[in-house]
Amino acid sequence: MSTDAATERVTLAEIADEAGVSLSTISKVLNGRADVAAATRARVEQVMAERGYRRRGAARSEARAELIELVFHELDRIWSMELIDGVESVAKEHGLSVVLTVSGSRHSPDPDWVEGVMRRRPVGVVLVFSDLAPEHREQLHARAIPFVIVDPAGDPSADAPSVGSANWSGGLAATRHLIELGHRRIAAITGPEDMMCSLARIDGYRSAMNSAGLPIDESWIRFGDFHVSGGRDRARALLDAPERPTAIFAGSDMQALGVLEAARERGIRVPEDLSVVGYDDIPIAAWLTPKLTTVHQPLRRMGEEAARLAIRLAESPLDAGAPTPRMDLATSLVVRESTAPPAG
Repeated sequence: MSTDAATERVTLAEIADEAGVSLSTISKVLNGRADVAAATRARVEQVMAERGYRRRGAARSEARAELIELVFHELDRIWSMELIDGVESVAKEHGLSVVLTVSGSRHSPDPDWVEGVMRRRPVGVVLVFSDLAPEHREQLHARAIPFVIVDPAGDPSADAPSVGSANWSGGLAATRHLIELGHRRIAAITGPEDMMCSLARIDGYRSAMNSAGLPIDESWIRFGDFHVSGGRDRARALLDAPERPTAIFAGSDMQALGVLEAARERGIRVPEDLSVVGYDDIPIAAWLTPKLTTVHQPLRRMGEEAARLAIRLAESPLDAGAPTPRMDLATSLVVRESTAPPAG
């Protein structure tokens, strides 16, 4: 018997004794079996966490399926595909398949997702969420299933490996571009107020306005969602105001599409009467009329880096006390046809 196997057997026996359950129950919990009472599972997970239990070497590799699991809370046919393509390209390089799951809210997946992924036992998990509940992180750790959060939407906990982008810099660059064109009445539409990326992009907008000595009209800052309808509805309100803005910074390209629709409804020309800047640089941005000026968020590369990190953590788990890997990729402004100096 190897030293690792002997150590694992002793550790499992100690866990079973402390949790007051059998080794068979411990095995069921480790294997994600559904026939374990919730209270018993929670007690075993707590003892595992307190003891710092991790599956070791052969036990980890033998149990894995040759796949990466990619989890969204919703699928956008355009935006999501960039991340999916990035994850798939890296998975293919390593001879792995990708399983796609839709679960939960923008903050975290549903609790029952964790039981499912423990049964599937992928090489690693890539989550497009703001965070993962501590108890779910511990369950994945205990089964040696590494996870990485792709974070265009939030600010994960310090102990959650993540790949994100420079949202504040993106908001700053978009607003500075409009200011340099001569705009002074600049509005901003962004996503939900409880998402860190929404706040960071607005903080970048505020910083650019303050640096230029321009007043910020709070009624011109609108929180909503990142969808076309949200951009359209908020743009309608802004464009119907007695003194409408001459430029709008939208927190996503999908919102920018809504802004363009609201402008067309009112006979407002873009960019002659209204300049519009989007965010993300999804492929359709270059095919619109006019072509959309936008902030490039490297979504495909974010997916690639997240998949690489998950695979690396599967091959070489972090030692206790090692810093949690986090990566923030640069954003950049892409100037096209939807922005111009203000009329008059």
